[in-house]
Amino acid sequence: MQPTAYAEVNRILDSLLSRLQQILGEKFTGLYLYGSLIMGDFDLAISDIDLLAVTSSALDDTELGDLHAMHQELAAENPKWDGRIEVAYLSLEALRTYRSHASTIAAISPGEPFHTKEAGKDWLVNWYIVREKGVTLFGPSPKTILDPIAKEEFVDIVRENAKAWAQRLDEFQTRGSQAYAILTLCRALYTSTHGEQLSKKQAALWAAQEFPQWSALIQNALWWREKSWEQDESVDHAATFPEAVRFVHFAIEQIAAT
Repeated sequence: MQPTAYAEVNRILDSLLSRLQQILGEKFTGLYLYGSLIMGDFDLAISDIDLLAVTSSALDDTELGDLHAMHQELAAENPKWDGRIEVAYLSLEALRTYRSHASTIAAISPGEPFHTKEAGKDWLVNWYIVREKGVTLFGPSPKTILDPIAKEEFVDIVRENAKAWAQRLDEFQTRGSQAYAILTLCRALYTSTHGEQLSKKQAALWAAQEFPQWSALIQNALWWREKSWEQDESVDHAATFPEAVRFVHFAIEQIAAT
């Protein structure tokens, strides 16, 4: 399997696929790659691997336990990728009904260990990208398991999700989290303006030109993405917090006006 231009990533994907087949057996329906590996600007040093794993029915406690242990083993064997392999596990039924009600999703993502939670229409942005641009690693085309999503509906959810950042201000306590918020909202700004989704880097470069008053902050956010900042005790994370918050409010207002 050579789905990407990176031999190291392909090796991890192959290992993950084999383990999922062993754990899930016939329940394993599909595995789809999306995110920066598909959208562009993937950085081998810091970017995440984003995946959707689909099952024919909901996972039981034994399968959840086995998946948790598997992800721990995979991280131990690949320490460089610990916290950077992001997988969402969802059943076919949940993918067909997420617009009307939330269902249990199992997930592992940066900063969050393997866990379960409720996921509904707020995940439409992810499923839009999977359906339109995702790469099939196993199973049928994502277009056969995800109903069509109109571009207008996709943009509307991006705008709704952007508003929620106003309630997440307490999360921006480190340079890394500030960068994540700034770059995510740059992408939301681009999508709400043009109806398309770019990589965070591409959207940030666009926003820096479109809103020159924020250019320095956005350029800094691209720099702050480096995970090493989180371990640098000499960095005054609080010093940049107020400007990051001001940008969040600015971006939300701009998106609401589009």
